[in-house]
Amino acid sequence: MSINHEDAPAGIPAATVIIFRNARDGGPPEILMTIRSREMVFAGGMAVFPGGRVDPADFELGAMMGGPLDPEEAAHQIAVVRETLEETGLAIGLSGDIDAEKARAARRYLMQTGDLASVLDHFGWELDLAQLTPFARWYPKNERIPRVYDTRFYIADLGTGAVEIEADLSENTHLFWTTAQGALDAAERGDIKVIFPTRRNLERLALFEDFAAAKEQAERIPVRTITPHMGEREGKTWLEIGEDLGYPVTGEPLDTVARG
Repeated sequence: MSINHEDAPAGIPAATVIIFRNARDGGPPEILMTIRSREMVFAGGMAVFPGGRVDPADFELGAMMGGPLDPEEAAHQIAVVRETLEETGLAIGLSGDIDAEKARAARRYLMQTGDLASVLDHFGWELDLAQLTPFARWYPKNERIPRVYDTRFYIADLGTGAVEIEADLSENTHLFWTTAQGALDAAERGDIKVIFPTRRNLERLALFEDFAAAKEQAERIPVRTITPHMGEREGKTWLEIGEDLGYPVTGEPLDTVARG
């Protein structure tokens, strides 16, 4: 299943976000997941977090920003803002006069123009990328999968249970809120399917009693690129990651791994 790194395809830059909200019953926080359309080449039919590839316009806007972020990192965070608005209708990483009605209008405008900069100008909003906290980076460059994405993961907090979401039916068929453990339980029952990075991230997210705990760990453990590799455990081949990246489970038997 592995190939030489020098033969690996270049990673497609991508970004995804794990959006937290408070549980209405006061229990563990809930996170937003989406079921990807089965027609999608990558992770078709799988439950994932909102996000997608970084577009040229994201890099252009990132290069114009200045400030503490390098342009490439800014571009990935901008992609998160754009993809989240497009896929879910939620306005994260933005500041200004924003309410549910304006967010719906901005989503329609974004889908017409395909350009986040136009949305910012039209609605008088600004980027507020401090709302996003870097969480992880996964780049499975040594696996035989249809498309290889170099994906940066972020976390963000809505801080409320009263939010409106509506699936973008071109890429996603269903959006749902669940606890991390609830998603893992659903995967075990076969109700949803998750690829290897999603399962590992859900296990990590299940450690946290609230967003503050997730943010504290994310800021304490430096983000390093995770490239899963093959290993042997008790005579079986496993797909594994490093032991010091904040993940409580660092491997899975290869024959049970779901791929994109």
